[in-house]
Amino acid sequence: MYFSKVSINPASLNIEKLAGQICVDSYKEHQQIWQLFKPDPDAGRDFLFRREQINGWPVYYVVSERRPDAEQQLWSVEHKQYCPKLYSGQQLAFRLRVNPVVSRTDDKGKKRRHDVVMDLKKQMDYQQQNKNNRPYEMQLVQQAGIAWLQKRAAVAGFEFCDSAIRVDAYTRHQSVKTSQKKMIRYSTLDYEGLLTVADPKLCLQALFKGVGPAKAFGCGLLLVKPVSQY
Repeated sequence: MYFSKVSINPASLNIEKLAGQICVDSYKEHQQIWQLFKPDPDAGRDFLFRREQINGWPVYYVVSERRPDAEQQLWSVEHKQYCPKLYSGQQLAFRLRVNPVVSRTDDKGKKRRHDVVMDLKKQMDYQQQNKNNRPYEMQLVQQAGIAWLQKRAAVAGFEFCDSAIRVDAYTRHQSVKTSQKKMIRYSTLDYEGLLTVADPKLCLQALFKGVGPAKAFGCGLLLVKPVSQY
């Protein structure tokens, strides 16, 4: 596995055009990242990525099975071998961006995915509550976000204390998948805090394969480092 930092090459003549494309649509970002890898008809999407904004420009952190091509003119790529050494009881600082959804069965018996924050509002009849008494949206973001992550922690090989995690940056997005000319809507939450490794093998799998859905839109990459570097 490889861990890479991908940033725009200042020497690129197409930097403004490229920035205009990737800042508008997350699906285009996904396509740009995919182009960093040499064509392989037998390979599916074998990478995770997360976008950060640094000094006004997008920077991408990528975990991949294949090494990205550092010779791309539009990009500057720094990469290294990614072989985390985990052990049970190890405490790590982490960051995670996810697409938090819950499945509900509708009146016709079909399961549909719902944004966890909007779903919580619906369950508690939020809109009908007195505005002076109902909780702030950020309280609901924290509550729904923690509940979502708790349900997935064991499968991802870690555990955590609710008070050691902050949930924020609740954002609703829309993107167009060009091949289908279809508008895709999804939401994201950002987590930051401390986790404890419960099952090293499962946790390593989560680092390599991600957590939750919408990985093609920059979700699911679990970034970790020792608490001493936090």
